[in-house]
Amino acid sequence: MKKWITFPLREGTHSRQAHADLPEGTYEREFGSEGFFGPSTHLCHAHPPTSWTAWDGPLRPRAFDLTKLTGTQSNPWQAEVILSNTHLGFRQWRTSGAMDHLVANGDGDELLFVHAGEGSLFCDFGHLRFSEGDYILFPRSTMWRVACEGEAVFLLIEATNDHFKLPEKGVVGPHAIFDPAILEVPAIDEAFLAQQGQGEWKVLAKRRGALSTITYPHNPLDAVGWHGDLLPVKLNWRDIRPLMSHRYHLPPSAHTTFLTNRFVVCTFVPRLIETDPGALKVPFFHSNNDYDEIIFYHRGEFFSRDNIHPGMMTLHPCGFPHGPHPKAFAAGAKAVKKETDEVAVMIDTRDAVDIGDAASAVEWTGYVDSWKVKP
Repeated sequence: MKKWITFPLREGTHSRQAHADLPEGTYEREFGSEGFFGPSTHLCHAHPPTSWTAWDGPLRPRAFDLTKLTGTQSNPWQAEVILSNTHLGFRQWRTSGAMDHLVANGDGDELLFVHAGEGSLFCDFGHLRFSEGDYILFPRSTMWRVACEGEAVFLLIEATNDHFKLPEKGVVGPHAIFDPAILEVPAIDEAFLAQQGQGEWKVLAKRRGALSTITYPHNPLDAVGWHGDLLPVKLNWRDIRPLMSHRYHLPPSAHTTFLTNRFVVCTFVPRLIETDPGALKVPFFHSNNDYDEIIFYHRGEFFSRDNIHPGMMTLHPCGFPHGPHPKAFAAGAKAVKKETDEVAVMIDTRDAVDIGDAASAVEWTGYVDSWKVKP
């Protein structure tokens, strides 16, 4: 990887290094493109870029309390769409017990994130155990079902007409963040062989949003072996070793876990907070001009937000500055915390998302006002 030396233009009072050693009393905002990969300018403001006092219209920061979606569904296609666009589908699926049928997604690869629960997963390729914090990536059209031990809650992230891939890790090498050797794959084990046999089985296959039912006189998960490099994989957030810098607050793109052609999935996991006196200790104010930002809060206390608890989700559309809440920014300036404890799943999507009825029903409409400084 090579890069010619370039010299950005400068004007007025500013820092020499992004995200560090800001002029006293100023607030930095990154005005960027291509999701922290493209050209950018760092502006020094006299006031926080999120210090609005009123907001009228649909373009605003949104928050949704998905813990209020308490209904259960027997299969993922019954779960209502939370957010979507042409290239992304996002659902929350709450279920319990064992599915008595299979499902398959013909619209694109599917990424499950286990927010709560544990159990067994059976698919074309074998058997996998799952538990809280697992990502499970299914190639398009994989047949699968789960057998939950009690209730489980999943996020379903669909890459419509696309595939999930691993990011290029550049100068830090292919084993940084997580070694691909840590990925687990299904096994043709005793549990998988035991569930094979005769008896009618149905597969609910989704294509273009419509369901078709395929009936077999036997369990179609009857593989006795396989070889190849296209198959489901499992990764737990605890196996992620985040990139860190004690002198520089890294952008969210440094925490990319999976990506498609039109969106990325990042994972925020516990890490040490920057220790250099001049470095920002919280996410910097930014205008991410090409992406809508979605964050699902899995566990812990998100260090740049107030009044957000696990199970909530926020949406920051592109078109206005994003940034930490005032109390979080002040705590960061005082270096109150030495490490983060949150786990969150972030999706940055190039295409504007539509908000589903299920999300609208559990929206916290006061979220846009949560940046106001209390007198």
